[in-house]
Amino acid sequence: MTSTWFITGTSSGFGRLLTERLLARGDRVAATLRRPEALDDLRAEYGDRLWTARLDVTDAAQAERVVGDAFAELGEIDVIVNNAGYGVFASVEEATEEQIRRVIDTNLLGSIHVIRAALPHLRAQGHGRILQVSTAGGQTTYPGFGYYHASKWGIEGFCETVAREIAPFGITLTIVEPGATPTGFGASLDTAPPMPEYAATPAGEVRKALTDGTFVLPNDPERIAQAMIDLVDSGAAPLRLPLGSDTYDDIRASLTARLAEHDAHRNTAYAVVSEEISGTQEQR
Repeated sequence: MTSTWFITGTSSGFGRLLTERLLARGDRVAATLRRPEALDDLRAEYGDRLWTARLDVTDAAQAERVVGDAFAELGEIDVIVNNAGYGVFASVEEATEEQIRRVIDTNLLGSIHVIRAALPHLRAQGHGRILQVSTAGGQTTYPGFGYYHASKWGIEGFCETVAREIAPFGITLTIVEPGATPTGFGASLDTAPPMPEYAATPAGEVRKALTDGTFVLPNDPERIAQAMIDLVDSGAAPLRLPLGSDTYDDIRASLTARLAEHDAHRNTAYAVVSEEISGTQEQR
């Protein structure tokens, strides 16, 4: 059976790869991007199985209109993929106000806009799933990516809440967490003029690795795109799907360290409980 996917940010990277693979196997794709002409080659090959629209996800009204148009013209949509993103590399002091706002507006608010626009339609049809593309940086951190992390940790917290709220409607949500992958994302990272004070710090070391090409990108973008399709085909709906050796290892190390630190403060945490509640707990 064919399925219909709505995907944001399809001009390049995972969005483009997903669109190509889905069309090649016979599915329909509603592809949104800032420059629809970037998909003219696919439209010429696949005709009306590819629906395109211009979308700036930071515009809530535009997101609502485009999502509504896609459902109106295509009928039921099985999968919503929130893929559009913007990356900025800079220490917390180096980034400009414009860069900070753009990364939050795109990765956090933009994803929220699309989810909110899609939910009434998904509820009405009684089924569907959402794939939220996040990153290893939605669960762990790297120097120089503070504002990117702010957006990704934020959208993961939002999506974890949404997943619980929409489960009764037959809708599922999975947060997909790709690791470092050669998709062109690194080359498109926005940067800020480096401050010499940070040259010998971890942020400076990461900047050097990005500049001289020694920053490791261990994952295959084609395999990541296929893993996302395979997940949907399988019917499984985990809350999170780590994709990449670096994602798995880095997030596991981060969670393990956080849990150890958390457990170290157990006595202090319980010590501040009111005597009335504490007494009740001891009686149980």
